[in-house]
Amino acid sequence: MTLTRLGGFAALTCAATYLIGFDLLVTLLAPLGYGSAAIDPVAVTAFIHARPGVLIAWNTTIYIVNALALVVLVVALAERLSPSDWAALTRAFGLIWATLVLGAGMIANVAVARSGHLYPADPEAAAARWQVLHSVELGLGGGNEIAGGIWIACVSFGARGMRALPRPISVLGLLTGLGGLVTIIPALADMAGAIFGLGAIAWFLTVAAVLLKVPHS
Repeated sequence: MTLTRLGGFAALTCAATYLIGFDLLVTLLAPLGYGSAAIDPVAVTAFIHARPGVLIAWNTTIYIVNALALVVLVVALAERLSPSDWAALTRAFGLIWATLVLGAGMIANVAVARSGHLYPADPEAAAARWQVLHSVELGLGGGNEIAGGIWIACVSFGARGMRALPRPISVLGLLTGLGGLVTIIPALADMAGAIFGLGAIAWFLTVAAVLLKVPHS
């Protein structure tokens, strides 16, 4: 299997992790305030105590699986942009993003384990511990999409000039990337994050369609 086709399957995996993440976010995790500034640490730690596997699985999917697939996609798209200077630039930004996502996932799972361990003896301490670790998780990338926005925008801009991706996909990527960058503004972070997430799903799927259409070699 060629690197290009591996990149196509990696893009599908990235899209799938986002879809799974959104599904749980708007259903099971919505009452806890996940995805907003109104998240309730006490409610979260009570949920962890009752169903720790749910958050471990969610964190592993949206962060760790996503990051590993992202590495493959970053390398595949950088190869597609070779030999232009955009290849090296997008590879650097993409691997930085993947590293941040992977780190956020590891910290998120540690937060679940540590707070779950504390909860039976001291629920308040468990909530405080989770809140601190969750803040670190958000700082790495769970609460903003700056690194991802830059990478998607750079890939889309570079691909547009080289015709490495169809023009509509490049335009979608530029708009998605802009949404990610806007998450740096606190008042717009929630809305911009949703726009980035939905745009990224569409971008990953369309990029996958392009990469998987490349003939076997």
